[in-house]
Amino acid sequence: MKVILLSDVKDVGKKDEIVDVSPGYGRNFLIRRGLAVMATEGSLNVLAEEEEEKADKQEALKEKAIARKEEIEKLELDFSVNVGVEGKIFGSVSSKQVARALLQRHKIKVDRRKFLDNGPYTHLGVNNVRVELFKDVVATIQVVLKEKK
Repeated sequence: MKVILLSDVKDVGKKDEIVDVSPGYGRNFLIRRGLAVMATEGSLNVLAEEEEEKADKQEALKEKAIARKEEIEKLELDFSVNVGVEGKIFGSVSSKQVARALLQRHKIKVDRRKFLDNGPYTHLGVNNVRVELFKDVVATIQVVLKEKK
């Protein structure tokens, strides 16, 4: 018996998969509990439409991320830091501070956990910081550390 899973079922399959199960298990357990529906022609058409909508939504999100990437790469974030006698920085600038500065100064929200160069930025001058906005869409933010006067 072929069924379409409506949610993940352990040892059977993931949501929206078409799986072959025994008729008793399918009718008495999966369908009765709302975990699956029979794989009829109508339900297969509905599944195809849902997958198409999901793909369109993902494409729209990717286009939005590409537009945001172009916007971010034009920016330069300046930070003033305390510097010692030998030109060594006291402290550092973290990815959390970079994300907060992007939000406050340019109204661009970026999740700090999406930063690929996740370390503290500790040298004066330009630091190129990469952030993943969407799968395979990576923007580079120029973070400039300047000596506080």
